[in-house]
Amino acid sequence: MIQLSVLILNYKVPYYLMHCLSSVIAATKDLEAEIIVVDNNSEDQSSAWVKKYFPQVILVENKVNSGFSKGNNLGFVHAKGKYVCLLNPDTYVGNHTFKNVYAFAETKQDVGAIGVKLIDGCGNFLPESKRNLPTPKVALEKIFQINKNYYSALSENKTGKVDVLVGAFMWMHRERYEKIGKLDEDYFMYGEDIDLSYKFLKAGYQNYYLGSESIIHYKGESTTRDKVYRQRFYGAMQIFYEKHFNKGKAVQFLVQQGLKLASLKDALIKKSNNEQVQKDYANYLLVTNKTSALKERLEEILYQKFNCISVNEILKKTLSDSYIVFDAEYITADDIKMVMEKQKNKQNCFRIKPRNFNFILGSDQSTSKGEVKDL
Repeated sequence: MIQLSVLILNYKVPYYLMHCLSSVIAATKDLEAEIIVVDNNSEDQSSAWVKKYFPQVILVENKVNSGFSKGNNLGFVHAKGKYVCLLNPDTYVGNHTFKNVYAFAETKQDVGAIGVKLIDGCGNFLPESKRNLPTPKVALEKIFQINKNYYSALSENKTGKVDVLVGAFMWMHRERYEKIGKLDEDYFMYGEDIDLSYKFLKAGYQNYYLGSESIIHYKGESTTRDKVYRQRFYGAMQIFYEKHFNKGKAVQFLVQQGLKLASLKDALIKKSNNEQVQKDYANYLLVTNKTSALKERLEEILYQKFNCISVNEILKKTLSDSYIVFDAEYITADDIKMVMEKQKNKQNCFRIKPRNFNFILGSDQSTSKGEVKDL
């Protein structure tokens, strides 16, 4: 019996997809699992790389970019697992994440969807990992930066019931997912996870957040904050409210105000991102358990002297202003996440070299694209 189907919808992030798949392969070794990648007509090297480096993956090549819901539902047709996990391609999964979520799911009879703790490329918690139902009132408060009712009050490291989970990682019982109608294809992108979470609740199931499990989500890779993003996001919220709340003119006002304020906010974010400049760090560290040619190669391409350090050593230190590269040939995903969370918010920069690949990648802001360097 296949216990788990991991379903990844990809669009134009080939490097991050390879990084993600490397972690998923490691994280599913103790389960009977299948991995399905739907490429939404990326027109880049994504599909070719999946075929070359991960021939065991079931690859579905979409002829058009049909959006999040339709793309995932297309992949779901091929899923045979007892559980299905929707996973973004710009994520990095811990070694025991799937095994532990599976064990938790098996203890609950009322599971709708299960989510985990998401951290960004700097090690910071992403609060959208667990949210309350965004009623029109709550959504209006969110527009004006009043977040107390938008995000769940459950502690980020605790486990418990929540209303809404995030589509970057959403674990579900396959038959229940199918029973409630799967992802609503009226949504192109954004809002589908809210709609799906709410449908589980309306069907009498419970959604659970597991703060004991975490994954990295390089959020800026799958979310480009521009006019199209704003229109799709608030358009999706309009669909959601009309389907579930039917507020008419109130919804129209909410969407219009949201678009105006989000446009101003994103202009400030874009200005801030454009002001970011390449800097020199006080320390350049390669986290590895084995001296390798990677150190020399990093020094060649970055023109900096690197020092090798082990996981145990770096966990004992409090570092700041450091450029830290993790060699995933020898360092586990769990150790990488542990170090990132320990050394976050100290002007440190984190990059990972995926296993069996010659590039490093990472992201310093969740509102902009990350960095990829070929080695």
